[in-house]
Amino acid sequence: MASTVFSTNVKKEPVYNCNKKNTNKIAITFDDGPHPRLTPKILDILKKYDVKATFFVIGVNAKNYPEPLKRAISEGHEIGNHTYSHNILKSMPRAKIEEEIFNMEKQLCEIFPYRPKLIRPPCGMYSESLVDIANDEDYKIILWTIDTHDWAHASTDSIVNNVINHIKGGDIILFHDYISGKDNTPEAIDILIPKLKSMGYEFVTVSELLRDAD
Repeated sequence: MASTVFSTNVKKEPVYNCNKKNTNKIAITFDDGPHPRLTPKILDILKKYDVKATFFVIGVNAKNYPEPLKRAISEGHEIGNHTYSHNILKSMPRAKIEEEIFNMEKQLCEIFPYRPKLIRPPCGMYSESLVDIANDEDYKIILWTIDTHDWAHASTDSIVNNVINHIKGGDIILFHDYISGKDNTPEAIDILIPKLKSMGYEFVTVSELLRDAD
C-alpha cells in the first residue's frame, strides 16, 4: 500500500521525493519484493530496454526468494532497504526502527555483500527517529513523486496515463514487484519505458538521480 506523504529535501532531513535539478532524468522504483514470479518478469522487461531501476526490498521476502534478488543485483539494479517485515515505522521507538533496518541489512548480506544507502519507509510514513537514524547511518529516505497505484490493482491504461500525464524531469515513480492478486505492472512498464524514452527521458537509479540534489 502507498501513502500520500511527500517531503522535500533539506539539510537536516535527508528525505527526497524528486530532484528538481534534473530536467530529463527519472527513476523507476519497485517496492515489497522480491517475488518469485513478478520480479523476474519485471527484470526481463528492464533488460529488454536496458533500463536500471531501484528495488526497495523487504528482508523476509529476500530470505524466502533470494534468487530474483541476486539476479537484480547482478544485472546492475540498485537495492534499497524497505525494512525486514514491512511494519509501519512512524509509531515505533528508535530501537525497534533500528531492528527493522539492521535485520534487513543482515539478511541482504547473507545473500549478497551489498550495503544499501537508501531506505523507503513502508507506506511512506516516517518519524523524526527515522530521520535521526538516517543521518547517523548514512541513509537517504526515499519517497516518490508519482504513485502508480499498481498496489491497488489499477488497470494498465490507468497506470500508463497517470505516469504520462504527470511526469517531469527528476521524478521518482513508485511501482511494486510484490502484489497480491492481479498485477498490471509488467504490462504497464513494457508500454511506459519506450514511451518515456521517446519523450526524451533517461532512466537512472535513485542514487544517480539524487547525485546533485543537495
